[in-house]
Amino acid sequence: MGRLAQTEGLTDVQREILATVREFVDKEIIPVATELEHRDEYPTRIVEGLKELGLFGLMIPEEYGGLGESLLTYALCVEEIARGWMSVSGIINTHFIVAYMLKQHGTREQKDHFLPRMAAGEVRGAFSMSEPGLGSDVSAITSKGVRDGDDFLLTGQKMWLTNGGSSTLVAVLCRTDEGHPEGTAPHKSMTTFLIEKEPGFGQVKPGLTIPGKIEKMGYKGVDTTELIMDGLRVPADRVLGGATGRGFYQMMDGVEVGRVNVAARGCGVAQRAFELGVSYAQQRHTFGKAIAQHQAIQFKLAEMATKVEAAHAMMVNAARKKDSGQRNDLEAGMAKYLASEYCKEVVEDAFRIHGGYGFSKEYEIERLYREAPMLLIGEGTAEIQKMIIGRRLLEDYRIHG
Repeated sequence: MGRLAQTEGLTDVQREILATVREFVDKEIIPVATELEHRDEYPTRIVEGLKELGLFGLMIPEEYGGLGESLLTYALCVEEIARGWMSVSGIINTHFIVAYMLKQHGTREQKDHFLPRMAAGEVRGAFSMSEPGLGSDVSAITSKGVRDGDDFLLTGQKMWLTNGGSSTLVAVLCRTDEGHPEGTAPHKSMTTFLIEKEPGFGQVKPGLTIPGKIEKMGYKGVDTTELIMDGLRVPADRVLGGATGRGFYQMMDGVEVGRVNVAARGCGVAQRAFELGVSYAQQRHTFGKAIAQHQAIQFKLAEMATKVEAAHAMMVNAARKKDSGQRNDLEAGMAKYLASEYCKEVVEDAFRIHGGYGFSKEYEIERLYREAPMLLIGEGTAEIQKMIIGRRLLEDYRIHG
């Protein structure tokens, strides 16, 4: 293991967890990732292995059967997993966001019902805000929940659900006008519904259809889907937190920790790209010596390593800030923005170091080259991150008088 992306001040338990995850990645993920990715095959064996390691319950409190670990521990585990195959970290992340939202905002009954089975990996989570026509403008959602006796009837179309087919619990954001007078701000009339379903595609329950996997350039293996609701009946006790109108805040809280996760993914993919680049540069010879001895390549390696180190430090800082109970939207936005941009650049430099071989599907860097762009748009685009960062800076540096 090289010197890059080390984290100071970890406990013995944290170091043990990370060593276990790294060993699992090296033995169980890296050897099969490219082959599974090229077939767009769901990594069933890998997911079962992660269940056995307890990673689906990593941040779920011990009282519910989880490990009760911090966001930092989780983010460092994600970094390791993304280093092996980013799609696997996506399978865990959406599950983790739903579990986090339940832990933070759920009723006692909702926590007791879902969290123990989520910790065991028996219930698998997905969450859904986006729709076909709204992109980053969450306040413009049109999916609606209308009260019908003790239930709500949900209608609308959702987009870009990671784990949409394989999940059994989906947290869905809808507009509910119940108790909200006309003219209420859009974000104050949104509600998160907890939808239980069977895994699979097609009509998975009355009023709920998962049409099928969306074909993607990269980020394969994990299923990304639409979700169509047509009079889907959901009991009122499956409103997250038990009251309508709080959904926007609940989702934003989940996305905030999700952004730390995406930063961690960027760190992991960049780290793997650097490993591939520095290894290949020492094996490939031109003009009578290893290309690592050419100054042009050494400059690339120096820049790549510096970016890996900087992104890791920002990601760790954002996670630690959230763990301390402080607001971390500025730090999470910065970490997500920097890590995803640097990841793209480090991957491209590793690709260039490989020369023509980087274009071949036989080499792992080809897969990373198609995966990195997802990080530029996942959990809010780079442009959205810069808007968040800019607004927060103006709050902190507002001039008076």
